[in-house]
Amino acid sequence: MAATLKASLKGLELIDRARRHKGWLKSSDDWCQAASTSRATLKRFWRGLPVRAQTFVAVCEAVGTNWEEVVEMPELNATLDRPIEPPVVPDIAVADFFAYDEAWVGREGLVKDLTQQLHQSCRLLVLLGITGIGKTALAERLAAALHDDWMERDWSRLVRENLENERQASDFASVVSRWWQSWRQPIDDCKDPEELLQRTVNRFLERPYLLIVDSLELILTGNEEEGWSDFQDPWWARFFEGILAAESCQSRILLTSQDFPGQLPSRYANFWQCQFVSGLNREEQLALFQNTGLKVSRQEQTYLERIGTAYEGHPLALRVIAGEITNAPFLGNVVAYWKKYGREIEEVENAIAEAKTGAMASANDRWQLHQCTRDLRRKVRDRLERTFARLEREAHHAYLLLCEASVYRCPVPEGFWLSHLEDWDFDEFERQLALETLRDRYLVEEIVDDDRILLRQHNLVRSVALKHLQQFDLDDGEPSR
Repeated sequence: MAATLKASLKGLELIDRARRHKGWLKSSDDWCQAASTSRATLKRFWRGLPVRAQTFVAVCEAVGTNWEEVVEMPELNATLDRPIEPPVVPDIAVADFFAYDEAWVGREGLVKDLTQQLHQSCRLLVLLGITGIGKTALAERLAAALHDDWMERDWSRLVRENLENERQASDFASVVSRWWQSWRQPIDDCKDPEELLQRTVNRFLERPYLLIVDSLELILTGNEEEGWSDFQDPWWARFFEGILAAESCQSRILLTSQDFPGQLPSRYANFWQCQFVSGLNREEQLALFQNTGLKVSRQEQTYLERIGTAYEGHPLALRVIAGEITNAPFLGNVVAYWKKYGREIEEVENAIAEAKTGAMASANDRWQLHQCTRDLRRKVRDRLERTFARLEREAHHAYLLLCEASVYRCPVPEGFWLSHLEDWDFDEFERQLALETLRDRYLVEEIVDDDRILLRQHNLVRSVALKHLQQFDLDDGEPSR
């Protein structure tokens, strides 16, 4: 055998399917450990560059692939005196992840904890948080963690439903009909919704599926008198109750949502759990930038830390910024990026600093965190604006409260927020309901300071809310506050 070997294009296709079958990323720590190699070597392998023969074989064997089917033909023919047939890519189910990729960092303690709970009594896990905070990526990371044992290494047991797909109906009957179609058991003959419900519930109870439903908030509804967390289609509520009420269940369900689904029955609380997803911490933020290939000096690291702090570790925003720095015209030059856009970060820093000196409120802050670059406008602002539009349309009182409370630069008591709705002649019940709606949609954050519960907005949420408040005052002729 030659001292070094490199992979062929066909071989890389084979390896790619094999690693996705295991739920591994291209530079997964699990893969590095199994092959006793480094991320740098794995990256060389994926670029088709020569690596040590022993390592090459280990990398292939770690994903259950014959190295002779992966190696570049001339490399192998130079050492073996026999012809080699091109590798045949097997027809196996693989995981096509939407959000979990090479840029994934951190949350390992959370993944371990949630995986353990899913292995135990938790049948249904709801991942909650603002848009872009990493709920879908976390759900997919959990799927990878559950692949080997819970799903017995069979990705065909992963069932996905993305409710953001407007080209597909989201009522219960339409969705589960698609599931049955994917199981190659069409149920066109089933016209009775009760029968359809029971057959679907039994399927999940009796077989070890992992169901991931994204953007659950899009099928929730209600009214401003009672809240906004009921299912539009009551058959969804009955489906989840059927899963939770059974004596045992072979499947697990992961839901991602910006809103809390209030119809999950509390009497089965031992079998379901909600997990709020927050931003990345400081170390994870820097790791994310590094995963994009940025190599930075100490000065540049300081700039990245300030960016990460201003965005409160928001993964989507930081990934967009990392991509902008990496690509033209900056080509990895963090200082050049800071010189062009750093003033937006400084605006946030200055407002927070002024709040500490007593200037706690201002409606005139010109925060542009959500839209200071083209990519941020396209990938972050538009998603946040959809959240605000849905809030304005469905819960106008809560929308007004969110905009009015954006004047606060720092956490303040609940009464400060509620006082703004007194100007609109809302009674106590209406004010409290508006605040509860924001809580259910995770658009308000609660912290404890000096034994007091204080309210605040995520910096990105405040950036958008300020813009709405300033425009709202102009449109309605209200004086700026």
